[in-house]
Order: sequence, then structure tokens, then C-alpha cells
Amino acid sequence: MNLELKKPLCVFDLETTGLLINKDRIVQIAIIKILPTGERVELNQLINPEQEITKEITEIHGISNEMVKDKPTFKEYAPTLVDFIADSDLAGYNSNKFDIPVLAEELIRAEVEFDFSTRKFVDIQNIFHKMEQRTLAAAYQFYCNKPMENAHDALYDTQATLDVFLAQLEKYQDLKEKDIDFLSEFSRAGNNKLLDLAGRLAINSKGEAIYNFGKHKDKTIKEVMSIEPGYYGWMISKQTDFPLYTKECLKREMEKIKKEEESEKAAAIEDKLESLKQKFNSK
Repeated sequence: MNLELKKPLCVFDLETTGLLINKDRIVQIAIIKILPTGERVELNQLINPEQEITKEITEIHGISNEMVKDKPTFKEYAPTLVDFIADSDLAGYNSNKFDIPVLAEELIRAEVEFDFSTRKFVDIQNIFHKMEQRTLAAAYQFYCNKPMENAHDALYDTQATLDVFLAQLEKYQDLKEKDIDFLSEFSRAGNNKLLDLAGRLAINSKGEAIYNFGKHKDKTIKEVMSIEPGYYGWMISKQTDFPLYTKECLKREMEKIKKEEESEKAAAIEDKLESLKQKFNSK
């Protein structure tokens, strides 16, 4: 395997009740954990989503309400999952846009702490799209020279994703002997570093937190707060469908801004007092 790991890499795939990050739930999670030694460990678990799996969704991934009714809920299974992932970096197919944000939402709802900021994310789809522009099935055919036979089973998709990833490392000389830091950066879509997992917030080239969508795209959070204070309140309100993780990230940034403003005010007061002291002492 042409991949040198400093810590474990969890290649994973989720099957869900739908495609809405903030509303739909996980029904299956599969992980192939690759250790720095090259050893692989698998996890494959059905989850009771505590909401209906529609017939249309069952036809896609084959998981029915009957199959998950006696399975653990995500909250019940979360400690086992977090323990399995531990300090691993994460990889998947379209994972930066879907699987990782969905996982973050589930962990927040389960009230389980999990620090995504310390991990690298490798999105195999983004690598593929930058090189070839196709789907997972086409990627599998292209890189592995055989058709996918059981798409939409999480473990099968995870194995296919890993196979494509390893084949990419073999095929592209520019990717050979690269580490996860490089692959995480290379597989990231867009120029700005994302602040949240859904891509609504980002960090610009100056290191400032910005909005990454809508009418205030590319404006700093601090700037928008001064020109439209209600925008922040609208984003974090219960009436909006923004992911919980996005709202938490925005709240943290606002706390930073408030602390910076308080520090600036305190420094200004200190300067004014010092100026008055000097003026008084000079008399």
C-alpha cells in the first residue's frame, strides 16, 4: 500500500433515511480502519434511526424498517463508534459534503463529544473528480477494472471506496508517497478552508472567518454583524435548516469576535487612562 500513515485512517460510508443533513438519520455505518502497521479492522452496524425509512429509500439501499427495529439507536451506539474511530483521520466518497456532516449532526444530537477539528478528511470523490470526473461506480470500473455489483450497501461501498483510493495512489505518480495532510488538502473542494462541515462557513486567505454562501458570500462574519446584525440570529434560529454543527461553529466564532471586541475596548480604555496619567504627571 503506497500510503504512509502517522495515525489510523477510517474509510467509512453511511446509509441514511434520506439526503437532508439536518433531518435524516443513519441506518447503517460501515468503517474499514487502516492502522499505520497496514492492519485493517472492520466495523459494520445497522442503526435504528427512530424515524420511518420510506419504501423509496429502502429500494435504494435495501434496509427496511423491520431490519432496524431491534437495532441500537445512534445515541446508544455512539460511545462504541467514537471508541472505534478514536483519533483516526477520516476518508470516504463524497464524505466532505455528506457523510461527515451527517455524522457530526448525529453526534451532536446524541450529546457525544467528538473533535472534528483535529482530524484530516480525505474525500476520494474529489480526488476522482479532479482527475477523471465520474461517479463511484464509474470510478470503481475505471480504477479497479471491474463493475460494482452491490452498490448502496454501506460495507460494500466502503470497500469499493477504499479500493478506488488505493488504486488512485498506484495510478497517479503525483499522489504516490504523499501523506494524509497532502491528500486532505488536495481532496478539498474550493479555495477556502472550511470552518464547518457543510461548507457554509470558511476561512479566507487572511485567516478570517467568512460566510461561504448566499448574499454575504466571502464577507467576514464580523463585517456582516456590523451591516446586518440580524443575519446571525436568523442563521442560528430553530426556524432555519442549517446543520447543528454549522450553528455551533457560528456561535463559537461570534464568541471569539465578542472577546476580541472586549479586549480592544479594554486596551483603548487602558491607553486613555495611561494618556491621562502622563498628562496629569506632566503638570
